[in-house]
Amino acid sequence: MTLLGLLLIFNYSCEDRLDIPKHGNMGSQKDFYKTDADALQAIASLYNTWGDGYYNWFYTKNLLADDIWCGGGSRGDNASMEQLNEYTFDTDHAMITDLYSDMYKIIYKANLIIDLLEPDTDQKKRAVAEARFFRAWANFELVTLFGTAPVVDHLLAPDEYRLGNSTPAEMWTFIEKDLSDAINSGALPSKTNVNDPETGIRITKEVAQAILGKAYLFQSKNTEAATILDQVIESGKYNLYQGQYDMLLHAVADGSSESMLEVQKRNDAEQIWNVGTMTFLMQGWRSDKLNTTGEALNVIAQGTYGFMNPRKTLYNAFVAMEGKNGYRLNSTMRTYQQMMEFGISIQPGASMIGHESLFMWKNRALQEDCVYDASYFQSLQYINLRVMRYAEVLLLAAEAHVQAGSSEKALRYINQIRTRAQLTPLSSVTLKDIKEEKRLELCLESVRFQDLVRWGDAETAMGEQGKEILAFSATGVEPLFTNTTYGFKAKHKLLPIPRKELDLNPNMQQNENW
Repeated sequence: MTLLGLLLIFNYSCEDRLDIPKHGNMGSQKDFYKTDADALQAIASLYNTWGDGYYNWFYTKNLLADDIWCGGGSRGDNASMEQLNEYTFDTDHAMITDLYSDMYKIIYKANLIIDLLEPDTDQKKRAVAEARFFRAWANFELVTLFGTAPVVDHLLAPDEYRLGNSTPAEMWTFIEKDLSDAINSGALPSKTNVNDPETGIRITKEVAQAILGKAYLFQSKNTEAATILDQVIESGKYNLYQGQYDMLLHAVADGSSESMLEVQKRNDAEQIWNVGTMTFLMQGWRSDKLNTTGEALNVIAQGTYGFMNPRKTLYNAFVAMEGKNGYRLNSTMRTYQQMMEFGISIQPGASMIGHESLFMWKNRALQEDCVYDASYFQSLQYINLRVMRYAEVLLLAAEAHVQAGSSEKALRYINQIRTRAQLTPLSSVTLKDIKEEKRLELCLESVRFQDLVRWGDAETAMGEQGKEILAFSATGVEPLFTNTTYGFKAKHKLLPIPRKELDLNPNMQQNENW
C-alpha cells in the first residue's frame, strides 16, 4: 500500500549496493532528534507536508459536495475533477488515492517527532504536542472519508507494514487520545488576545480543542462537544472578522481574529516560487472567455481557469434566507447582471462548461492578493489557505447544544453569525436552522460533504448530481452533456480504499459496495 511504499522510501538503505564514501557526517534519525533546533526543523517539515496536501484535500472535498460545478475550460479539461463532481469515479481515482496517501505522509512525519524526540525542553514538548495534533487531524480526515483506514500509532517496523483495516471506533478513540494529550500537555500556547496575529501561526490550545469538539460531534457525543467548544468560545481568543465580509478569504484577513487553522503564505518576493499554489488559479473565473473592463480591469487578477462555479441551488438557498439583495449573498456570489455592471462579460461565441451564469465572489482573484501578478499563470497569491475559521466553531457549538437538548447558547452562537451577515436574529433555533446557516456561511470551505454524510442528507442532496452538465454562453444556460452513471449512492458514504493499497496489501479489505 502507499503507506508501505512511503516507509520503504524513508527507511531502506542502498549502501549495500552503492559503495559511495561519505564526506562528513550526513547524520541519521538516531543522531538528529536531539536538540531544540532539531525539534523546530522537524515540526517545520511536518507543517510543510500538511500544507503540501492542501490542494488535493480542498478540491476533493468540495467537488464531492452539492454547491459547485466542476467547470473548467471545456468538457474533459480535468477529468479527475469531473468524476468526483459527477460521482463517476472508481477505486483507482488519482485524487482520492493522493488524498489517502497525503494523510499518511502527515502521520509519518508526526510519528517521527512523537517517537524519536524526547520531550525534555519546552520546544520539544511543543513539537510533540503539535505532532499529536496533526496526527489526529489526518486521522479525522481518514475516518470521516474512508472509514476503515489503518491506525498507525508509531513508526512501523518492516514486519508491520501490511496493516489491516481499522474500525471507526478504534480510529475515533485514537483521535480523542492524541488531541487530549496535546491539550493537556501544557505545551500548546493560547493567543495573547483576540488580535494576536503571531501565536496563531502555529497550533494553539484552542485550535486543538476545536478539532476535538468537532470529533466529538461527528460521533454524536453532543454534551462533550458542547462543553469543549464552549471553552474555545469563552476563552475570548477568537472573534468573527469585522472587516468587509467579502474579504474574509483574502490576504487582508490572513491571521485575523477569525483565523483558527491556516496554511501560512508570505508576501515575500525573494521566496516567490515557494508561495505558489494552484488553489486560487483553478478557482478564478475563466478569464480567457471573458471581457474585462472598467472597475474589474483594475482589481481582478487575470489568467485563471474557471473551476468551482456555484450552482443555482446554492444561490436559491441564499435567496430563500436573505433575499436577492442579501449582504452575505452579494459578498459570496454574483449574478451575470451584477458581473456586467462590474465590468465582466462573456465573449461572443464563448461557452463556459459547468456554469449557470453565477460567479463565486468571496474567493474572486484579486490583484492585491498577488506577490506577483502573473497573468500568464496566476499562482502566486499570498492568501493563507483556510482550514478552519471561528465561524465554524460557533456553528459546531450551536449544533452540539441543540443536539444535546439545550438551545440557549446555540441561539446566541448562531445569532452572532447572522448579525455579522446583517440578518435578523432568530428567536428559536433548530437543527434545520443550523444546517441552512452552515451551508451559506461556509460554502466552498471544505466542510459540507462530510456534514451531509453524517447528517444522512447526502443521497437527497447529491443523488442526481452529474446527471446533466450545463453550460453558459451569451444566449443563456443550456444542457451540454448527459451522464448515464451519476450521483451519490449508498456506497459513497465512504470513499473507496485506493485500489493500489489493496494490490500491495492482502490484509486490507475494500469498503462496502466498492
